[in-house]
Amino acid sequence: MHATDGGPAAPTGAAPSRPRRLARDLTILGVVGVLLISALGAGAAAAYRELYSPRAFVLHYLELLQDRRAAEALAVPGVAVDSTELQNAGLPATASDALLRTDALQTITSAHVTAETVVDDVTRVTVEYRAGSYEGRTTFAIRQDGWIGVVPRWRFAVSPLAVVDLTVRGSMRFSVNGFEIDKRQVSVDGVDADASAAVPLLVFSPGLYSVAVDTPISATPGVAILADSPLTGVPVDVQAEPTDEFVSVVQQRVEDFLTGCAEQKVLQPTGCPFGFTVRNRIDDAPTWSIIDQPTVSVVPDGAGWRIPSAGATAHIEVDIRSIFDGSVRTVEEDVPFTVDGQISVQPDGSASISIGGSLD
Repeated sequence: MHATDGGPAAPTGAAPSRPRRLARDLTILGVVGVLLISALGAGAAAAYRELYSPRAFVLHYLELLQDRRAAEALAVPGVAVDSTELQNAGLPATASDALLRTDALQTITSAHVTAETVVDDVTRVTVEYRAGSYEGRTTFAIRQDGWIGVVPRWRFAVSPLAVVDLTVRGSMRFSVNGFEIDKRQVSVDGVDADASAAVPLLVFSPGLYSVAVDTPISATPGVAILADSPLTGVPVDVQAEPTDEFVSVVQQRVEDFLTGCAEQKVLQPTGCPFGFTVRNRIDDAPTWSIIDQPTVSVVPDGAGWRIPSAGATAHIEVDIRSIFDGSVRTVEEDVPFTVDGQISVQPDGSASISIGGSLD
């Protein structure tokens, strides 16, 4: 008989050793850790780009302009300027801030960053956008301004405000994007403001500004200005034209003036552009009438208006006594003459018309 081994039978598959299993688990955990760190890094980079980067700072400013939140846009670090900054940039130190308000803003849309460069401590961010029907492009200079916790704080290295140096001829009053302005309200000279002088006005850049005049005396269809360069001057010259209503009033004033002249029973009506000379004596007071009133036009003339020379005809009827034989004869004669004049606009908006002229 053969003796048999009474020990347990050996298993068919051997289990991995504990060191090998631990190594595998550590490898998996390491891979997961690397992926997690990469995801956190990518998330942090995305958050920085969208919330805390120079481009995010600029896009936030443009979003405020798009929403017409003027006060908040002006409060963005580096936007507001003082007289020293304006002077250093070669701009009028007395520029008015009257247009830095919601009522004078048109929205900026479709803003997107197209370039970002860093030179020393200044980051330049270039943005393209749409202002009304115009496509615009502006580059902003940004500089770090400390930290907020662990994220950087930014400010404009160069203010994005600009100055519109606006000359409006033919009116003390005008509107910018529908916001009404009187030159005397924004000029440093106040009520003594020169009607023909330019007024410097601070504006947000980028910004589209439409200047128009619409008064009973003068009007203009409007001039559009795209302010797209930070801290620069934009010269604008607007010439208003006389309204039909104004020309009609001037025509009536001239006709009334000449009619008044014709009521004077003298050969040389005082202060009038026509008269008549005789060598003999008149037997009775002459009678004047205006048989051909002038067709008046009104043209710009500096801060005011001018009436160009226009032809007219008066008619005189007078009895003349001869100094030789005492005989009397009636003279009827047409007297051609020209009319011109100057028109100045008074502080209250009324017009003062000075009429002149001469015999042809």
